[in-house]
Amino acid sequence: MKFSMYQMDIHPGDPEANRQKVAAWVEAEVKRNNPDTIVLPEMWTTAYTLSELDGIADDEREPTESFLKELAIKHNVNMIGGSVANKMNGKVYNTALVIDRKGNLVYHYDKVHLVPMLDEPAYLSGGESPAEVFELDGVKLGVVICYDLRFPELIRWLALEGAQALVIVAEWPLARVDHWRTLQRARAIENQMYVLTCNRIGAYDGVEFAGTSMVTDPWGDVLVEGSQGKEETLSISLDLEKVKQVREDVPIFTSRVPDLYRYS
Repeated sequence: MKFSMYQMDIHPGDPEANRQKVAAWVEAEVKRNNPDTIVLPEMWTTAYTLSELDGIADDEREPTESFLKELAIKHNVNMIGGSVANKMNGKVYNTALVIDRKGNLVYHYDKVHLVPMLDEPAYLSGGESPAEVFELDGVKLGVVICYDLRFPELIRWLALEGAQALVIVAEWPLARVDHWRTLQRARAIENQMYVLTCNRIGAYDGVEFAGTSMVTDPWGDVLVEGSQGKEETLSISLDLEKVKQVREDVPIFTSRVPDLYRYS
């Protein structure tokens, strides 16, 4: 499966401008690299304009869901549509959207871990359902959002359910870029799967974002890495047989003794 990830800057508080920007990029990227799956970053329609989200968030995933469906059908491409501010039942969630190339909503996920350092809990509600595995073109995938990367329990479940690759969409800050790089490799190694990340660049409200989107293979090797400050596209084809091979060479899943682990 070939992925193209858009490490983009975001127009703060202007969903229509960001949709136009993404539409133009998708059209150009499909002509240039013909990917199977497009990936966008976290909160790409609004950025972290938290105090404005109540007025500019999507309403039950619209209009962004329909926008992504139209792009998917037009370009015959799967869309892991980053995440968007999404208002439901009077609450605003940070919601990831996955659309297949036929325009079907395959999966959506509300971010369960809210970032205290960015004051998310004051404006957003945390998701109430765990992340789940979904399929695109027969490939088993998982998606989580930014701060979720710090919680290995969430991601291990996806590996146990057969995920071959994990996609992480983010607005991860430059101040913690070393954690960003290290945790991506850790999640790839401990779960023996590909980890693909799509982070934004630029700055907003005094926070500079890290860029440094990456693809890490199941052995922990970084296959491609974006810059810290440049808007760019990362394009890569994954050899999914490598997941199977690494899991056979180092059989951690059959070596597990979960009855002896403590959970809380």
